[in-house]
Amino acid sequence: MSAFWSDPNVQMVVLGVMLLGAGAGVTGVFTFVRKRALVGDAIAHSVLPGVCLAFLISGQKHPLWLLIGAVATGWLSLLTMDYITRNSKIKADAAIGVVLSVFFGLGILLLTAIQASGSGHQAGLDKFLFGKAASLTRQDVLVFGAAAGLILSVSALFFRAFSTMSFDREFAMSAGLPVKTLEFILATITVLAVATGIQAVGVVLMAALLITPAAAARFWTNNLVKMTLLAAIFGMVSGLFGAWISYQAPAMPTGPWIVILLTLIALFSVLAAPERGILARWQLQRNNAHKMLTENILKTFFQMEELHGKQLFSWEAILQKGHFREQELKKGLGQLRRRGLLAAPDVNGLWRLSSEGETESRRVVRLHRLWELYLSHKLGMAADHVHDSAEAMEHLLTPDMEKRLLEELEYPALDPHDSKIPYDHQPNGK
Repeated sequence: MSAFWSDPNVQMVVLGVMLLGAGAGVTGVFTFVRKRALVGDAIAHSVLPGVCLAFLISGQKHPLWLLIGAVATGWLSLLTMDYITRNSKIKADAAIGVVLSVFFGLGILLLTAIQASGSGHQAGLDKFLFGKAASLTRQDVLVFGAAAGLILSVSALFFRAFSTMSFDREFAMSAGLPVKTLEFILATITVLAVATGIQAVGVVLMAALLITPAAAARFWTNNLVKMTLLAAIFGMVSGLFGAWISYQAPAMPTGPWIVILLTLIALFSVLAAPERGILARWQLQRNNAHKMLTENILKTFFQMEELHGKQLFSWEAILQKGHFREQELKKGLGQLRRRGLLAAPDVNGLWRLSSEGETESRRVVRLHRLWELYLSHKLGMAADHVHDSAEAMEHLLTPDMEKRLLEELEYPALDPHDSKIPYDHQPNGK
């Protein structure tokens, strides 16, 4: 590892790919939020003819000239897509496909012609197809570093305006923001990010470097500032470790490894991110299922006591009354016992609620009957059509919603079926 950090060439590569990753990650957030991921892919493929034309005009592979050429054709592709969309019946996705194919085909044609010319200066131009971060020189890093610095600075300066425009263009216009100017600036830094990034990952994989960090960051936060920071960090981390893997195994190119690492970060985000991750959603669904089961059992106890008076009930009676499956009833009773809502069965295997369980059972039934009453009295639904909706809603109503229902219904005594609404105490002194 020490050799990795001490090698000046490696330091150049690492610094370069980290800067490129950060710049692409930040601009990719706005591309992602505006749902224009395919536009980034089209720009990435459209910069290749600009690189080739810049070489043909300048006769050298100076990174500044190549960057200018890439930005020029990248911008031309954006204008072309916009023109096609506005002046024909071709939709945006088809226009993107047309522009991507035509510009990339032209780039391949020019690249083939350059390679066939036998020019001694053309070696390495083909690396723009798939990227070759390991070939970054000090001159490249200086140019790309300046470009990345410009991208990050502009993004920070116009962050609030970009955010407003990305989420609601009409609102931004009504608020007096210069939307067209902002779109021009955002498009320019996006093209610049793509043009610099192709040196590391190539035109084929550039869309992944632009979009994947933002997509991964979206799973971790709702805050756009945090999302942007995370996207930049993901881009930099993938660049760092992509360069390290390529250093350890020289046969493995850096660019594809950067994209693979970004993909792994995205997959981990999809799986493990709080709230939005698969595991978090699965746990939430599991908790909701447990909540519904235990509350339905509590409601069954209340209904049985309502019919037969307060007493002990057998397993069979609970099973029959609540229409439970044996396995889920066993699981639900165990959960209620662990929470202290259910007393241990007596020697005859009969069950009863604890005092806390009785309070909780009243709450569940109260919510059910309040919602039935609300649907019947406020929404005009027939009394015999409100039960199923109340069955679902009783598990979702919060204490604040219960309070609102009570106030709206003026603390009712009976539900639409003339069943008593149970309270822990007389509401409002009634």
